[in-house]
Amino acid sequence: MPGTNLTRNEAQERAALLAVDRYEIDLDLSGAPEGGTFRSATTVVFTAREAGSTFADLVADGVFEVLLNGAALDPAEVFADSRIALEGLVRGENELRVVADCRYTNSGEGLHRSVDPVDQQVYLYTQFEVPDARRVFACFEQPDLKATFRFTVTAPEGWTVISNAPTPEPKDGVWRFDPTPRVSTYITAIIAGPYHAVHSSWSSGERTVPLGLYCRPSLAEHLDAEALFAVTRQGFDWFEEKFDYPFPFAKYDQLFVPEFNAGAMENAGAVTIRDQYLFRSKVTDAAYEMRAETVLHELAHMWFGDLVTMEWWNDLWLNESFATYTSIACQAHAPGSHWPQAWTSFANQMKTWAYRQDQLPSTHPIMAEINDLDDVLVNFDGITYAKGASVLKQLVAYVGQDAFFRGVQAYFKRHAWGNTRLTDLLTALEETSGRDLKAWSAAWLETAGINVLRPEIAVDESGAITEFAIRQEAPALPAGAKGEPVLRPHRIAVGLYELREGALVRTDRVELDVDGARTPVPQLIGRARPDVLLLNDDDLSYAKVRLDPDSMAVVARHVGDFTESLPRALCWASAWDMTRDGEMATRDYLTLVLSGIDKERDIGVVQSLHRQVKLALDLYAAPDWRETGLATWSDAALARLRAADAGGDHQLAWARAFAATARTDAQLDLLAGLLDGSESVDGLEVDTELRWAFLSRLAATGRADEATIAAELARDATSAGERHAAAARAARPTPEAKAEAWASVVEHDKLPNALQEAVIGGFVQTDQRELLAPYTEKYFAAVKDVWNGRSHEMAQQVVAGLYPVVQVSRATLDATDAWLATAEPTPALRRLVTEARAGVERALHAQAADAAAEPR
Repeated sequence: MPGTNLTRNEAQERAALLAVDRYEIDLDLSGAPEGGTFRSATTVVFTAREAGSTFADLVADGVFEVLLNGAALDPAEVFADSRIALEGLVRGENELRVVADCRYTNSGEGLHRSVDPVDQQVYLYTQFEVPDARRVFACFEQPDLKATFRFTVTAPEGWTVISNAPTPEPKDGVWRFDPTPRVSTYITAIIAGPYHAVHSSWSSGERTVPLGLYCRPSLAEHLDAEALFAVTRQGFDWFEEKFDYPFPFAKYDQLFVPEFNAGAMENAGAVTIRDQYLFRSKVTDAAYEMRAETVLHELAHMWFGDLVTMEWWNDLWLNESFATYTSIACQAHAPGSHWPQAWTSFANQMKTWAYRQDQLPSTHPIMAEINDLDDVLVNFDGITYAKGASVLKQLVAYVGQDAFFRGVQAYFKRHAWGNTRLTDLLTALEETSGRDLKAWSAAWLETAGINVLRPEIAVDESGAITEFAIRQEAPALPAGAKGEPVLRPHRIAVGLYELREGALVRTDRVELDVDGARTPVPQLIGRARPDVLLLNDDDLSYAKVRLDPDSMAVVARHVGDFTESLPRALCWASAWDMTRDGEMATRDYLTLVLSGIDKERDIGVVQSLHRQVKLALDLYAAPDWRETGLATWSDAALARLRAADAGGDHQLAWARAFAATARTDAQLDLLAGLLDGSESVDGLEVDTELRWAFLSRLAATGRADEATIAAELARDATSAGERHAAAARAARPTPEAKAEAWASVVEHDKLPNALQEAVIGGFVQTDQRELLAPYTEKYFAAVKDVWNGRSHEMAQQVVAGLYPVVQVSRATLDATDAWLATAEPTPALRRLVTEARAGVERALHAQAADAAAEPR
């Protein structure tokens, strides 16, 4: 039985048989305040190319009517296992009508229902990617069966209903939307509730596109509409110019919704975004940059993904990578952009994610083989998004930016409202660039793993370079990974940096193609050796980069002295990668960070360094030195908090870093004093979110009890406050608190997605290893039943979040191996557990490297 799965072969057979014309969908949401189920009535008109049979998709509590071409079918006979069997299709036009009761969810899948504790009102939104439109209406759930959709929605009085088409005037509580253009099921949407709205527009010539922003009324004061509209208009201007194709929908709404699993979703003309992006408290500019990238990413999808859509999910990477690449490019290059350093953030954060993912046993080609829905559901990963975007950046360098966008323009015009494969885009790029991309595609998109680039340098007695070459390595893929390591063609730059008056300044740059195991660089022969030679300068390619010993020595003393942010970020990223690989001891990485972070001006890089240092100390430090390292870091964080400019981003970032690691009685006393107002740091506003950061650490160290947490929740009686309180309760260092948290997530399934995520985050505390030790055995006893009994999103939270990652030991690996050998997990579950195991194995290797280092 297929359960809720769908194979690629089944989808191809159905697409060969059917062409879908239109859907008429009637949803009765009038009972939403009470929850439970809602009535869904769907009529779909489609053409069969020949007489035969197929199936429609539906996940429902009950089906009451199935009519095929006017003939009644018995639901008890034709509906089973998320499918409606359709026998006796006639050649030509067919009509299917299905009436069912579908269920509201609290998992962020299908039609999600959330209650705001502030006003006790219900807020709904849909999330359909990958296969969850069938949780709301009967459909042919695959991306290449596009159709038009006309929604009619009955909603409670006082509500607003938003969909892909412009919002109509309701009549007697009924909202009748115009049909959409031809789109895929997964980008249709319904958002309903007493949402607060702000409207504006974007204009170009004689054309105007209405813009809307929506959120719950309890967050209206935090909806910085002008800033959001400004980023949106910037995206409209830049994308229409680069894509040379008008915005394809009648309006563009952005809806900030509660309890959203992802960052955002590209529903056509009705983008849903997690409402944590409406900042209730002071955040650094890095948070605004990340939000802007999300806004631009989803806007880019209106063309790449919605207008032109992948045929099947193996090209998911192209959807996501294109949106990521173009959103960063817009931030970096659009006139008047606030974030011209966006490629620095990309190198420091997105590519770090990609490098990590690409070194797991589950590494896969960018163009992954997606055999069924279970495959794609675990493939929203660092390869699909970040490695793919990195490789697109390499492709742009390879073919040239102008040729790249001319190819994209031809692609949109040629395939508008249709479905494509990767070859369709590559064909257009070959036409505009004159490059043969078949070999490039085979090397970059159809193979797994990551290359390492190392410089080979020889100098004479005068310091002149007598030999320079770039050595490319293809490390063996992790055990269990499919495929063979390969060397790839790289278009890179080599940067030459000199230390002048205390600053590292680029004095020259050589751009070249690297191919094969060794590529000579004759352009550098005879030149005086610079202080630093940086491979992959400007971050054109995707590869792990190593510095030669002399360059590394200079960087170790002067990493903060690069005059530009991107080379600093590349050196920081290389050092972090070396630490993860056990090539740099954790204690040496800590020394490097402390020597250079005070000069780091990019706040996003600073915050990344904070996270990486904490992770390295918690998991990669030798156990007998770990406490020394953590004490050094917490002392350093406190000193920098006190020294930072009052009220600035760096002060806030250091306050959060200190809160995450405070450990001595004096440090915890300071947190408690900052919380109750008896202590202060000049310029530091201890606002709502910072209060929770302080309280969470106090709870995890036993300094905040249930009464204290309850009092803070009463002070912040919001959905965000509920999440923070749940995390703080789970973080308490008592057997009772851990048992309660575990039971609420593993033994019961009543928590909504956001609260479950919060409890898991609070439960796992790296300085509570002994307290958490008994849960390793409990994890393996429960994880398969959780996977089989929960929806994908809810199960994945548990499987990935509760794996005993803090128990860095051979025993954890052995327990994992024993479970993998006997539990017979599904491929998706096996992948998640194997990925988690790899983290423990890497930590053991890094701990051994740190233990072998010189004492500090």
